[in-house]
Amino acid sequence: MTASIIYEKLGLVNTREMFQKAMEGRYAVPAYNFNNMEQLQAILIGCVQSASPVILQVSGSAREYADAVMMPYMVEGAVAMARNMGSNIPIALHLDHGNTFELAKECIDSGFSSVMIDGSHHSFEDNIRLTAEVVEYAHKKGVTVEGELGVLAGVEDEVSSAVSHYTQPEEVEEFVSKTGADSLAISIGTSHGAHKFKLKPGEEPPSLRFDILEEIEKRLPGYPIVLHGASSVSPEHVAMINQFGGNLESAVGIPAVQLRRAAQSAVCKINIDSDGRLAMTAIIRKIFSEKPSEFDPRKYLGPARTELIELIKAKNEDVLGSAGKA
Repeated sequence: MTASIIYEKLGLVNTREMFQKAMEGRYAVPAYNFNNMEQLQAILIGCVQSASPVILQVSGSAREYADAVMMPYMVEGAVAMARNMGSNIPIALHLDHGNTFELAKECIDSGFSSVMIDGSHHSFEDNIRLTAEVVEYAHKKGVTVEGELGVLAGVEDEVSSAVSHYTQPEEVEEFVSKTGADSLAISIGTSHGAHKFKLKPGEEPPSLRFDILEEIEKRLPGYPIVLHGASSVSPEHVAMINQFGGNLESAVGIPAVQLRRAAQSAVCKINIDSDGRLAMTAIIRKIFSEKPSEFDPRKYLGPARTELIELIKAKNEDVLGSAGKA
């Protein structure tokens, strides 16, 4: 790496060394999505306090919401905050579910150190073509690229699919060899959003397809695998939201025990978004209900941020195994 690489000026690293260490240490690096300052602060503070590497993750719509120009400066400030806390944890800035070459290029040129190009809704051949195009541009800039094979069900930001399609293990070797992607997101039963499964009362969520994961590991030994849609959807936060006026009946996520198992395999990056949204929303709803005269954003966003910090620390320590690995 040279000093001319844009993201290094922001204090960021790409994901290559992160993933190597995660696979050797049998844990997963957390990739937390954020949309605003409080979420960004909470993610960094939680990871600093648990001494965990972290991937700050932004969807295309989140980038627009925070403003594409402002986003790198927000992250640069967050990195400076972490360093001011005396921490030197590895921090990457990642585009989540980029859907065009143009968007990936804009993010790379603005300081992102990692990008995902999601061509999973295209044909296999077009997915390869698009991913390879992004890889060619990104690698010239020292940026790592995540591709995707298989389609996750659910809705989150601009990502939407009515049904899931499991990753076909027989396709992964050709995809990786022809694209040069640095990591691969696969579909083994996770899904986007807070309502991941339709369950009957007392019914347990179905198991992730670890047989598919194991076959992919055999075909791509030592290669970084990524899980999207991996929020556990905390029953406590769902109950709090519903108690204070929300309507999230039947919201259910991926059991932590399954994520822990995945994190000890070739899965070295696990994406978490809905859990953070639920934690903050639960606290904000509670405050609005108990203190209806409150109108100072600091009085409800501050406690929501504190709740998210605790969630981040718990995820790193108890689920992903990344605590203490920075």
